[in-house]
Amino acid sequence: MTPLSPAQQRLWFMSGLEGPSPTYNNPVAIRLPGAVDRSALNAALRDVLARHEALRTVFPVENETPYQLVRDMEELRWELEETEVSESELPKAIETATACVFDLATDVPVRAWLFAMAPERHVLLVVVHRIAWDGWSARPFVRDVVTAYGARSAGNTPVWEPLPVRYPDHLLRQRELLGTAHDPQSPLSRQVRYWRDALAGVPEELVLPTDRPRPAGADRRGHRVPFRTPAALHRRLAEVALERQVPVGTVLRASFAALLSRLGAGTDVPIGTTVSRRGDRSLEDMVGCLANTLVVRTDLSGDPTLALLLTRVAERNSAALAHQEVPFERLVEELAPARSLSRHPLFQVMLTQLDNGPTELGMPGLRFEAPVETAADPVMTPYDLEAGVGETYDEAGRPAGLCGWLTGSAALFERASVERIAECWRRVLDAFAGDLDLPLSCVDILGPTERLRILTGWNDTAAQPIASTVPDRIADQAARTPSVIAVECEGTRLTYAELESRANRLARHLTSLGVGAESVVAVLMERSVDLVVTLLGVWKAGGAYLPVDPACPADRVAYLLEDSGAGCAVTHSSFAPLLPSCVRAVALDDPVVRAELAGPDEEPPSAAAGGGRGGAAARNPAYVIYTSGSTGRPKGVVVEHASLCNFLADMDARFPLDRRDVWLAVTTVSFDIAALELYLPLVRGARVVLAPRSSVVDAAELVALARRCGATIMQATPSLWRAVVADLPAAAPSLVRALVGGESLPAPLARTMREFADVTNLYGPTETTIWSTAAHLGGRSAPVAQDTPSIGRPLTNTQVYVLDGRMQPVPVGVVADLYIAGRGLARGYAGRHGLTAERFVACPFGAPGDRMYRTGDRVRWTTDGRLEFAGRADDQVKIRGFRIEPGEVQAAVAAHPRVAQAAVAVREDIPGDLRLVAYVVAPGVGNTELAVSVREFVAARLPEYMVPSAVVPLNALPLTVNGKLDRAALPAPDHARTAGTGRPPATERERILCAAFAEILQLDQVGVDDDFFDLGGHSLLANRVTSRVRAVFGVEMPIRVLFEAPTVAQLARQLGNQKTARPALRPMRKQEGPR
Repeated sequence: MTPLSPAQQRLWFMSGLEGPSPTYNNPVAIRLPGAVDRSALNAALRDVLARHEALRTVFPVENETPYQLVRDMEELRWELEETEVSESELPKAIETATACVFDLATDVPVRAWLFAMAPERHVLLVVVHRIAWDGWSARPFVRDVVTAYGARSAGNTPVWEPLPVRYPDHLLRQRELLGTAHDPQSPLSRQVRYWRDALAGVPEELVLPTDRPRPAGADRRGHRVPFRTPAALHRRLAEVALERQVPVGTVLRASFAALLSRLGAGTDVPIGTTVSRRGDRSLEDMVGCLANTLVVRTDLSGDPTLALLLTRVAERNSAALAHQEVPFERLVEELAPARSLSRHPLFQVMLTQLDNGPTELGMPGLRFEAPVETAADPVMTPYDLEAGVGETYDEAGRPAGLCGWLTGSAALFERASVERIAECWRRVLDAFAGDLDLPLSCVDILGPTERLRILTGWNDTAAQPIASTVPDRIADQAARTPSVIAVECEGTRLTYAELESRANRLARHLTSLGVGAESVVAVLMERSVDLVVTLLGVWKAGGAYLPVDPACPADRVAYLLEDSGAGCAVTHSSFAPLLPSCVRAVALDDPVVRAELAGPDEEPPSAAAGGGRGGAAARNPAYVIYTSGSTGRPKGVVVEHASLCNFLADMDARFPLDRRDVWLAVTTVSFDIAALELYLPLVRGARVVLAPRSSVVDAAELVALARRCGATIMQATPSLWRAVVADLPAAAPSLVRALVGGESLPAPLARTMREFADVTNLYGPTETTIWSTAAHLGGRSAPVAQDTPSIGRPLTNTQVYVLDGRMQPVPVGVVADLYIAGRGLARGYAGRHGLTAERFVACPFGAPGDRMYRTGDRVRWTTDGRLEFAGRADDQVKIRGFRIEPGEVQAAVAAHPRVAQAAVAVREDIPGDLRLVAYVVAPGVGNTELAVSVREFVAARLPEYMVPSAVVPLNALPLTVNGKLDRAALPAPDHARTAGTGRPPATERERILCAAFAEILQLDQVGVDDDFFDLGGHSLLANRVTSRVRAVFGVEMPIRVLFEAPTVAQLARQLGNQKTARPALRPMRKQEGPR
């Protein structure tokens, strides 16, 4: 029996894994002007099948191993299929025929159709499975058909020179020439050593600007778009190739790698290519799967010039070609990349140089003209991105343009995105036709229209700023509605008039203590009406408040006050001991202070002095809020009144409020988003209800409070919203608007929130004043939101820029760094001028002197001008060579129907061993059952490498005082608990499968919950499992079932759903000898 070549073996395996599919079909469609002798054409095609054994070979299985069986022409009932269609019906007919599927065990891998549109207008379509075909095969195939047709139409048998070597014999000879891996001096061993070194550490998955996350399973549909360049560009590229003494193909490869790098793929870019492996003249006329796939790794590190990049690519190409004999499938076996049904191993981007030479072949009464386009949309492709480009020439032999196509996986890209990538590639080629001393980073892949849209069109947010400050606006509101309730907390209420009066008296007292413009006053108290009075009073005195959480340790309180330069602190007596002795305490419940504040109503201190109604001007600081620092040292963000006023103006237009509205304020004042909860209602005459700390930490109590107070609007982090929606009764409270921000919003939570309120997702760092972008997700009647809730568009007088390492804008879909500019920018960090200069940088897109803030967040533009959050720049992790954003895994875990809350962290409890760990809250579910269920659930939605290695059940997720997830408090998983041999088999079926796993994997024993692939299994061994299942249980189990159910327990459950096995195919006659 003739074994399969490695390439054939992989194609055979993939066909079994994916099931019947046209993914690996190669269609060739050719117009035939003139009258066609159909009988002669049918005979000619049969002559060609007889000449080329690869076209009549099937691949049955015996003893768990596939082999090649060449069918005799005498027994082969193969005929040309004839169909009459109109010209308009032709594309659909070609599409349908091209989608045919082959059963490789029984069907010869070629079919042909003759479509007749008129007596002298025909199209011949030949579809060949790639297991018997490669890019070289088309020419000898067409040439032989022409020869045979000429003979048959004249009533003769074709006469041609016999092929020097049979296809099966060539495959056997190749094996002999390469030697074995057991011989370290064999050509195979030497070449494998080269590839092992050349591909060491190669990225497992290339990052591309996709429109959708990668699915868990295989989806081979693709969008194909044409790719063409003008003749002038082609001529210049040919001149560059000549000057650099490299083929034009090298220029194409270098430009393609440069394109991918500029689209976010990084500086280590592996690209697949094919080589014909027909250097031996005896193989030039052979049809068959002889080509090999090479992985050419491109080094784009160090920002090389285009000239240097060409040199690097040429060197890598030369080295790869010198080691082209190692079958790609053998490389996959040797390098053992992580398996996934959803992506190609070792590389996901393929570049093929097409042969676009003359194709017109004439003969009496009939001509074979240029091929017909067979690519319907979608086409089939096993790659994320696949390009095929060739050179064309005019009648004088001069370059007439590059011509080909670009295909993007339909599971990842929209067609418009593939078109944009093709346009970007043309711009990169323009750069290669120009100055080769240009650094890669300076290659502009944005067209002027797209650049203008990204920089200006989507940032057109200009509006007239509001001149008055927040305390002035609250004073105006108090004059309009003095008797309306302004603020309420635990039964204590203040009207607008009372709030204004008490704040004025406190301001007068603070002024007497020396508080004025640029002063910082610490505010250390629990949530109460006194808190709101104090914040407003500090402003009216001209100062900026520093909110300090009373739950903070004394040493942290001391650090905040010292670092901010606060000279006094307003507090209550119970918290005064937390204050350092150098800071003057103003305890509102102290009898002396109470007496001073109990005097007659007074105007703000600055009004008495002839100034404005409030003591602060627009450019004075409004507050100083401390955020955590990467070094562990908190940093104080100084936000001015002008920035806060600009922010509230946007919120005012976005969330119009009036005296009927009640805002339930739940955020600690030391978290900057609390300013929205307090001040927007007060400038609009609405009521603020401060939720006490005890209510915020008890979701049921918070829901009850919302109902009691008639809350119509509330803002919270996703972590808090999860707890709230879990406790919502069937009849939701009066809430109309729900604002969410501070963390990434999971899609399942967004959908749940929209069931009871109109939802807006907000994003922004403290340094740009609370929120900088907003996305209105709508309520129950709104269209279904996308998988990843957008963070929206910039607010009023705010600009957002998505920039690469050179601070240049990137195209739509490319993940890069987010910078924010505009009126919302904070002054900087208190007393930290160096850090301020580092994070608040000059804005190259604004007026002289404009700044922008480097957020450290990674985002990308969508096609409609919205931003999608992609994680922190320092949150991105690499596990087993994969770049992973834990947020994506967390979203999948959170979607589990039994999981109420979820978090995902990357742990390194063993040095060098990075693991994804999921933390889940799932009341009423057993820990073991939950861990298995969550892993199975995620494995069905994400690639294997994104499935958490451990699932840790918790009673509740730990939160910081700001309501965010406290990652430092997440416990390490107890791996020792799951160590050991595992659960033994409980049924006869499980026992047989455990024994089969152990035998095939050469292990002493296997437990029913052990993963076949975790134990060292791979695709070839998986074939033995399916064969064993067929032999022992008599069922036909596709290979993909083992990928989907890799444990004995899972597989045993699956076997009941499989079909009865088909009888094995046996050879009917002895295979042919040499011709």
